[in-house]
Formats: sequence, C-alpha cells, structure tokens
Amino acid sequence: MEQAFKKILDEYEAITRDLSSGSFGNVSAKGGSAFGGDIAKLGRRQAELEGIVSRIRNYELSLKHLEDNEKLLKDADPEIRAMAEAEIPNLKSKILNVKSEIENALLPKDANDDKDCIVEIRAGAGGDEATLFAAEMFRAYGKFAEENGLKPHIVSSSKSEAGGFKEVIFEIHLSTGSRPNGGPYSIFKYESGVHRVQRVPETEKSGRVHTSTITVAVLPILDEKDFSIDPKDLKMEATTSSGHGGQSVNTTYSAIRIVHIPTGITAQCQDERSQAQNREKALQVIRARVAAHYQDIENKKVRDLTKSQIGTGDRSEKIRTYNFPQDRVTDHRINQNFNQINLIMEGKLSPIISALQKADVEAKKEALKK
Repeated sequence: MEQAFKKILDEYEAITRDLSSGSFGNVSAKGGSAFGGDIAKLGRRQAELEGIVSRIRNYELSLKHLEDNEKLLKDADPEIRAMAEAEIPNLKSKILNVKSEIENALLPKDANDDKDCIVEIRAGAGGDEATLFAAEMFRAYGKFAEENGLKPHIVSSSKSEAGGFKEVIFEIHLSTGSRPNGGPYSIFKYESGVHRVQRVPETEKSGRVHTSTITVAVLPILDEKDFSIDPKDLKMEATTSSGHGGQSVNTTYSAIRIVHIPTGITAQCQDERSQAQNREKALQVIRARVAAHYQDIENKKVRDLTKSQIGTGDRSEKIRTYNFPQDRVTDHRINQNFNQINLIMEGKLSPIISALQKADVEAKKEALKK
C-alpha cells in the first residue's frame, strides 16, 4: 500500500509538471500517454488526485512527527520526554485514520454506484411457497427503500394463484430531497443472486420444513449515453394489458413488449397508464438487461482473476438462506448469521447490507496489496 501512495504522488507531480510546462511531457504530444496530450483530461485527473495527495502528504508529515517524538523519548529532560510520550498515542491514531481514508479513496469505484436501479424478483424452486416468498421479499425491499429515502415503483408483475409473485420487476429511485451515500444501485447490488428460504408452509399439516428459492437480479438504470442500442436491433409490439389468469384488464393497446433481436432478451411493461409511458419503462428495462448480458460475458472472462466478487456476484449463486425455524438469516458470501428474521422481513436489512459493504471494501483493499 505504501508503494501505491508513492505512485499517486509521482503521477500527480508528473501531471503538474506537464501542465506547468505546456509540453505535456513531449510524449503526450505524440499521443503516447494515457491522456493523449489532452489538456482537459490532464486537468481533470489532477483535480481527482488533489484530495488523495493532500491526505498522503498529511500522512507522511504525521509519520515524521511520530518519528521525532519517539526520538524525544530518550531526551535528558523529563518534561520533554513526558510531552513526547503524551503526543505519541494521538499521532498513532491520526496515522491509522488518515491511512484508512487514503486506502478507501484508492479503491476501485463502481461506475454505476450513483445510479437508480431495477430489481427483478422471480420465484424459483418450491411452487406456491416460492411465489409467496417472492412477494414477502418485494415487500421487505420496498420498506427498506422507503426507510432509506428511496422510492420503489413497479414496472411489471405476474401473480400466482396463491397470491404471491411469479415475477415482479420494480425500479428504485432517489426520493425528492434525499441524499444517501451513493445511489440505489450501490445499496441493492449486493442482493443479486439466489435466496433460499427454509420454513414450514401454512398449508403443511405435518410440520415438515420446506426449502424454496427465489432469484433476485439488480441492474443499474442506464441512460442512452451510458449504453445505446441500435433501434434496428429492437422489435417492439403493443398489446392489451393482461391481469390475473390472462384476462384483459383494458381494451387499449397500452402494454409494450420489446425484443432485442441479437440476444433474444425481452422486456415488457403494462403497469403505466399510457403506451408512451410503458414504452419508456420497457426501454429502460431492455437497456439494463442487454447491458448486463454483455457485462456478464466480460465478468466471466476475468472472474478467476479476482476474489472481490461480493458486490457483483453471479446471479446463479446461492447468496443467502432464510431459516425461519432457527430464526437465522445466513449470508454465505461473508459466512455471517443475522437473527430476528421477522424484523429483517419487515425491511430491517441495514445490518446485512452494511456487513456486505464492509466486506467488499476489505476485499478490495486486499486485492490492492497484491
């Protein structure tokens, strides 16, 4: 990590020299540097580094002060020794805090963390019990979102005969005036994967514990500038909205279904009042799904090269078990248990999310040391 600090200082000093001389190191003028001689990019990079450089210099100065005070412990004057002894604990604490700040600032940033997100919940194995758990998780996520200054909004849903959800897709946006740390995606991205529930269904007379699963996919909502799709690759059709059992809930062609022809990925929205609104929502979903499809292909190419998969795990991976008889939720990625399952199902997910965020940061720090 000390070597990483030195690299940052060297880069900052090189950029400062280039900007001051106007030569861009000659190499940049020939297009050989990472910035290709672009003065605007050099300036932006310098601005990005300024905060980190200031902390590194503060860190180095504190290390020097600590070294000086440790030497003063051998001074002949007892008052000077006492002053140095009193100052050393404060300096050590400051050094640890500043070092932690620098390490966190150097961690790789997820470009999508500030974005809103789409959450897709689908019932897996377990029949009606899986659909009921899908509905309960949708409710838990909704409560958690609202308690954290976020606003959920259903895009599409398909209910089961038992009253649960075969599938429910919803967006999560920042509420007006809310300013949490990061956007909805930075919080909900840790929920992607297979969630397993173990409990006795209400219809089970023998008291036997059943195991069911649901899958959760969390996708960032992307603007067209973030990820564009050629309109020629999209097939769009309008249909009448369908309700429970397939019956038509209106007689106008307001529901929209979109197919991305190259991949076969589809998206549908029927919950908005107008065709234009449904079209906009369906386009958001198809853009997010197609982008995730291509990102998954890239992730699989490099998955064996990194162990930091907490925030962007495979959606087919079993990430969490909800064991109701034992009042325990286990997140398998961090091998940690959480009790009071009834509160968790009421949206009290913060302890789990916080533990995952902390583990993600620690994994990224370890990766930087290698």
